Amino acid sequence: MTTPDTTTTHPLYQRRSTWLAASALVLVLGGGAWALTHHAANAAKPDAPKTPPVQVTTARVATQTVQVYRSGIGTVASMATVTVKARIDGQLDKVGFVEGQDVKAGQLLAQLDPRTLQAQLAQAQATRAKDQATLTNARADLKRYTTLIAQDAATQQQVDTQKALVNQLEAAVQNDAAQVQYAEVQLSFTRITSPMNGRVGARLVDPGNIVHAAETNGLVVINQIDPIAVQFTLPEDAVQDINRVQQQSSQPLSVVAYDRSGTQMLGTGKLILLNNQIDTTSGTVQLKGSFANPQHTLWPGQYVNVRLQLDRRADSLTLPAAAVQRGQDSTYVWAVDAENKVANVPVHVVQIADGTAVIDKGLEAGQRVVVDGQYKLKPGATIVEPPPAAKSAVKDAVKDAAKVATSSGSSN
Repeated sequence: MTTPDTTTTHPLYQRRSTWLAASALVLVLGGGAWALTHHAANAAKPDAPKTPPVQVTTARVATQTVQVYRSGIGTVASMATVTVKARIDGQLDKVGFVEGQDVKAGQLLAQLDPRTLQAQLAQAQATRAKDQATLTNARADLKRYTTLIAQDAATQQQVDTQKALVNQLEAAVQNDAAQVQYAEVQLSFTRITSPMNGRVGARLVDPGNIVHAAETNGLVVINQIDPIAVQFTLPEDAVQDINRVQQQSSQPLSVVAYDRSGTQMLGTGKLILLNNQIDTTSGTVQLKGSFANPQHTLWPGQYVNVRLQLDRRADSLTLPAAAVQRGQDSTYVWAVDAENKVANVPVHVVQIADGTAVIDKGLEAGQRVVVDGQYKLKPGATIVEPPPAAKSAVKDAVKDAAKVATSSGSSN
């Protein structure tokens, strides 16, 4: 007789089995729900968007022969300035110039009243004539005494006395001649003439006034403006380059003057002064150029941009000036690699002129650099070129920007 299994039929066991089955069912259902929810969430979540390439315009670094020069800011000054003054006291009778007129050396500028000095000259001439007549008579007496002493008709004392008188009168005549010459010079001072070619300024004294030799203002100021000078400064490191080029050539260095914007050439001259010392307070050296100025395009007191031409360098690295960016500590460009990714590359700029920058460090010939759109770039960004039509329009904008960069570069 088989004994029944009471463990499977016991009510407690049956309840436990039911609870386990229910728990398993809940786990299965919950796991399925989580799987479905997680799959739906992943299906609804989109992929992270990729950063679009930045549209820029690029150019390649080229090599060419360039004219190297140093740029600075200068001031136009007259080659010579003279304050015309009276050399004697007297009344100003007339003025022989018009304010702002070009005058020649020796041209009459003013006339003082000459009558007093004319009288003094006549008096000196009369005194000289009188003493000359007395000297002539004394020489005749000396000749007679010399003859008489040979005949024992005169004493040696008479002859010696007469010789002394002749010598005295000769000195008097020489003094009279000096007085006449002095009076002639004083009389010539009544005619005030221009000491050089130049342009007169404003008249400082009107006719009828009494002028004095001790006055400091003078009658008028004359400036020589053809030729004219331009004074400018360059950093002290330019001295070595200037000396090197001057030693290589006997010809003076060329200096070109431009207006304040740096776009209009005002004249071409030559360097006539490299100062013999550096200003320790500013770290600059003073230079001066001489300019022929027949059209008067340069004027005293005018501010100009100056370029001192040094030498021509072959195989220089060049790129559009718009590519050069200025940071806090250095200049740099955005260089493009083979994968169209950009990097910030420091460069050393030799000069910026006529829309072109010359560099000697940082890049190689053929490298691509960004010339427009730099403000949108970050290191490692991917770039893309605009379509040809848009690129042409950008090139025009880059040229305008290059002109601005050139003018700012020339003032540094």
